[in-house]
Amino acid sequence: MAKQYQIDMCSGSVLKKMLLFSLPLMASGLLQLLFNAADIIVVGRFAGDNSMGAVGSTSSLINLFTNIFVGLSVGVNVVVARTRGSGSDRGIHDAVHTSMLLSVICGAVLAAAGVVLAPQMLEIMNATEAQLPLAVTYLRIYFIGMPAMMVYNFGSAILRAVGDTKRPLYFLTAAGIINVGLNLLFVIVMQMDVAGVALATVISQCISAALIVVCLIKDNTAIRLDLRQLKINKHVLLSVVRVGLPAGFQGMIFSLSNVVIQSSVNLFGDTVVSGNSSAASIEGFIYMAMNTFHQASVSFTSQNMGAGKYKRIPKILFSSLLCVTITGVVTGWAAFLLGEPLLGIYSKTPEVIVAGMKRLSIILTTYFLCGGMDVMVGMLRGLGYSIMPMIVSLLGACGLRILWIATVFQIPEYHTITAVYLSYPVSWGLTFGCHVICYIIVWRMLKKRNREVFEKAGSV
Repeated sequence: MAKQYQIDMCSGSVLKKMLLFSLPLMASGLLQLLFNAADIIVVGRFAGDNSMGAVGSTSSLINLFTNIFVGLSVGVNVVVARTRGSGSDRGIHDAVHTSMLLSVICGAVLAAAGVVLAPQMLEIMNATEAQLPLAVTYLRIYFIGMPAMMVYNFGSAILRAVGDTKRPLYFLTAAGIINVGLNLLFVIVMQMDVAGVALATVISQCISAALIVVCLIKDNTAIRLDLRQLKINKHVLLSVVRVGLPAGFQGMIFSLSNVVIQSSVNLFGDTVVSGNSSAASIEGFIYMAMNTFHQASVSFTSQNMGAGKYKRIPKILFSSLLCVTITGVVTGWAAFLLGEPLLGIYSKTPEVIVAGMKRLSIILTTYFLCGGMDVMVGMLRGLGYSIMPMIVSLLGACGLRILWIATVFQIPEYHTITAVYLSYPVSWGLTFGCHVICYIIVWRMLKKRNREVFEKAGSV
């Protein structure tokens, strides 16, 4: 029964199967963001702009805490996909049980850290006086749900590794509908403000985690989960950490640079913060649509590397870049052109909408560069190189943004919100170019190291 959801990534048309893989994944991501946006929309419309700003301004801080562990799920995806490609059922079994136990441990650590450190971190970020207590409340409740969030992320990474992106979509849809319903109940009826949307999020995360666990338990393939056999396999753990830790560290530093930028945004007052939050929420939909092709590049490359199907790797690269560029350009510009009515969903305050449009005009029109950058990172990770893209991303994207804020932004005539936003496309373009160079170097190294295999595959 479960096999009907899985995709054979090692044969057939790469582009066709990538679309079959990516479209349900894209729908899952967009639904997740839609439900998350409901948090901001509900509090913005029924609790006020300060509540909306408080919820929106915590996103960079949440990502800072979670990305190091979410990065480990990338390692899970690579390890399971490679093992699947090599045909080792025992290896898949060990990877699944190690990963799911690891997810619970990571979630518990995150919950404790988030609850304790929330006030201090928000103060460091220059949270406004009006939004600080609201943001602390939201953040503490949100982090209580971290174990469930990690279980869902790691479990869905396992399903993606075998080409199953449909069932996570079903689970997310069910949990998300409940999330929206609880948002309306807690905020409008029970007047719980930001605490209500945070509690609704935690409940929905628990539901999606429970569904993914039941799915794995009932699966009839090698990824079947037996709770009695949960244990850490050292070899699997090291493999997951080898790929996932650099990915997680990269994500964490990316979030750190975004925290620096959010701190700079906070200097411009409540109206700009609220406009920035609503614009960032809209951008999240475009990013999630593009990010599915990053995840596809990781899974497809990993499986084909495990199976020795080197000839398919360039096809995966071309298909991924083609899809992500078209998606980024079309959806990015469409959202920008519809920016004012979209921002009007979040807030009816004209000044907030104007502030949001300043961000959208810079980010969305160049967002395809971010998508291309992420695909190149995914290709390198799928090829087994995780530290290289981490270093390039840290220096090219994160380091440049922080340097930009420390230098260009400090010049009086450039001490504007526009200058803050320009740090994004500049960093994306430069980092994408560096990743392309790294890919060419790695590909040549692999061909030289595995010349006999390449010649047999007819790819030299």
